[in-house]
Amino acid sequence: MTMTQDAVDTTQPQPAVQAQGRPVRNRQTNEFFELAQRVKDAGLMERGAQSYIGRAVVLVLAFAAAGTLLAVLGSSIWQLAVAVLFGVLFTQVAFLSHDAAHQQVFDNGRKNAWLSLMVGNGIVGLSYGWWAQKHGKHHANPNVIGKDGDIAPGTIAFVPEDAAARNTGIAGWFVKRQGWFLFPLLLFFGLVLHYNAVATVVQSKKLKHRKVEAALLTVRLIGFPALVLWLLGPWLGLAFLAVQVAVFGVYMGASFAPNHKGMPLIPKDSKVDFLQRQILTSRNIRGGRLIDWGMGGLNYQIEHHLFPRMASANLHKVQPLVKEFCAERGITYTETGLMESYGIVIRYLNRVGLGYSDPMECPITAQFRPR
Repeated sequence: MTMTQDAVDTTQPQPAVQAQGRPVRNRQTNEFFELAQRVKDAGLMERGAQSYIGRAVVLVLAFAAAGTLLAVLGSSIWQLAVAVLFGVLFTQVAFLSHDAAHQQVFDNGRKNAWLSLMVGNGIVGLSYGWWAQKHGKHHANPNVIGKDGDIAPGTIAFVPEDAAARNTGIAGWFVKRQGWFLFPLLLFFGLVLHYNAVATVVQSKKLKHRKVEAALLTVRLIGFPALVLWLLGPWLGLAFLAVQVAVFGVYMGASFAPNHKGMPLIPKDSKVDFLQRQILTSRNIRGGRLIDWGMGGLNYQIEHHLFPRMASANLHKVQPLVKEFCAERGITYTETGLMESYGIVIRYLNRVGLGYSDPMECPITAQFRPR
């Protein structure tokens, strides 16, 4: 997830190297490469912009329609519906930026990085630099305590030890009910994402394209709200922006939360091979093409974590191969419905807050404990 094409992808298993320089693969690594070979033989590893052309055209036309409605409806309460539309469209562009940052669109890494930066910063209002640092660590160590920033302590406690540290007073009252607060909190998630983008540009010491990111964020985070306020006036304009940011936050959070929350946690010092680390900590969401579109392909989280550079359009095609492989080796493959996944996440968070040492009550987690 860097701007250079030759960077090592730390989200993929790297074979050990003997003193003579010859690669050595253990059994678990061999299993992954066997699966990867099956996928390659099926012709599903090829990247290409052609699978994204239709998606990009639809987004451009949808933004043109939304912009036209914003300009012609005037001071109408229907503008709040337009705000919802913008919230959905910004999230869909965020999915595209996510795919480009994963090197899924072009064969050239530099082109992918610049596409992600331009649309992520300039259209969505996210920082490519912030995302690359945070998301890259997540893919390397999903649900690994102390290594995956997505389960780091914050407003929500995802780890029992973090919840136990705030078990008194208002914080204690909140953490015991935190699952019920998840979706209300997501109303503010969009603001958090925009804040993190600005903070990264201002504070990060290692940001390769700081000036470009800053310029694009300025256009998006100042220019777009200014245009809305100019067209709609202060009160309706502020209501429009509040609805748009709230929809964006809920949509983003509701798309990412089902993927790993409520799946087994891995202690920091445990040794878990790449294949099982990616599969056992990820959850797929079934639901057909509508869910595929609505979640931007993130509903195939297992396949995405195994093959992060695979174009999202191919994830549903590779799923049968991965399912078959897991069945052959007795590896648990988790797949649920969307609403079921939300119920699992909410119950899990409440159990964490209530102090359950093993909120999953799942035998899979036993193999992750240090011996």
